[in-house]
Amino acid sequence: MKANERLAGAMREVGFTQVELAEAVNRHLRAHGHEGTVSDRTVRHWLTGRTRWPHPRQRAALEAVFDCPAEELGFVPREPSSGLATPEDPVHRRRFLTAATGTAIAAAPFAAHAAPPRVGMGDVERLLAKFAVVVASDHRYGGKLTIETQAVALAGEALTLQARGAAGQRVRGALYGCAASFLSSAMWAAIDGRRFDAAQRHFERASSLATLSGDPTIQFRIWSHAGSMYRHMERPVDALAANDVARNLSCTRRDPLFASLGHARHAAIHGLTGDAKAVRHTIGHAQDALRQAAPDEWRPLWMTAFYDQAELENLALAACLALGDYEAAEAHAHRSLALLRPEMQRTRAITTARLARAQLGQGAMDSAVVAAMSIPRDATGQHPRVSTMLQDFGSVLRLIAPSSEPARTWDQFVQDSRRIPL
Repeated sequence: MKANERLAGAMREVGFTQVELAEAVNRHLRAHGHEGTVSDRTVRHWLTGRTRWPHPRQRAALEAVFDCPAEELGFVPREPSSGLATPEDPVHRRRFLTAATGTAIAAAPFAAHAAPPRVGMGDVERLLAKFAVVVASDHRYGGKLTIETQAVALAGEALTLQARGAAGQRVRGALYGCAASFLSSAMWAAIDGRRFDAAQRHFERASSLATLSGDPTIQFRIWSHAGSMYRHMERPVDALAANDVARNLSCTRRDPLFASLGHARHAAIHGLTGDAKAVRHTIGHAQDALRQAAPDEWRPLWMTAFYDQAELENLALAACLALGDYEAAEAHAHRSLALLRPEMQRTRAITTARLARAQLGQGAMDSAVVAAMSIPRDATGQHPRVSTMLQDFGSVLRLIAPSSEPARTWDQFVQDSRRIPL
């Protein structure tokens, strides 16, 4: 047996574990009326080469999840056995049926008056299965232009279905919601990559589509992202106003998890204004709401994929760093790192960079340098926000202790890192 390195590489690219890939495939299968029977053992058989050509339904699901043919994922079609017919060409099959029944099958495209194809919730689920890949890739890398491009393409796919297909009101609302959510992911990737002009363009399109969807959870996501965008642009007044729109939507009254995220992001913005009392107040509200959130309630993928106690601690860390409260910031950093899910590699790198800055702010230069040097020198370590924070870290270290051993150690580490191809 030969291991399937192509599938393994595709999984690494988007950050899928075996269990997560099985869940994504099963979601696609269920959306098309089939049982979701794929397990992590099934995925292991694909990876080891024990299964070289999966079942047709599983192949179709894999192709939808990774948006490429099964052959590009390293699977090898079975060769037809001697004496058996090769798989039928669809054109030959049509000709055979025509000859056998005497029925003419038109080869021309649909006439202008033909009814448009029907679009249903299965099409929505198929789009959401592809969206899961984008979300997983964002959690691993974040900020990449490729993630932004993929999300924009998915939004275009949703709007194409909207324009060309016949659908009921529920499906149309769901398609608008998908398009808005996908553009919101493109917006976040642009924010993460410090491409703020692109982020603002995505925000304008996404907010109008979210209104058409009628879904307050998607509107929450977009306006909450707008608050984060303005925070990263150091425009706290606009950030507070945008985040207030999100916090006043009906989903925050219905579900404490949304309320908690709204409060936590508000705390991070208040950090920029230097209002320590407001930071403590909103972090407390965020914590109280998170405790009240029912763990088994259905929520959108984008929400369940990232917001939990670890993210609350990370936002509190950002707020305390902005205030210059380095002792509290370090405590929040340690709690966040202890709770972070394994797949949240980008967030781990960002949190570790913030931890190093908090330790440096307290004069613990040796610990700070060790923390900063622990950030992997791979794609996560090259994340735009991480790179900027580490540059600032080095500047502050050289400013406060230019000739110290920690400063020399850091400068040597930076020089060595530049010599190593990533």
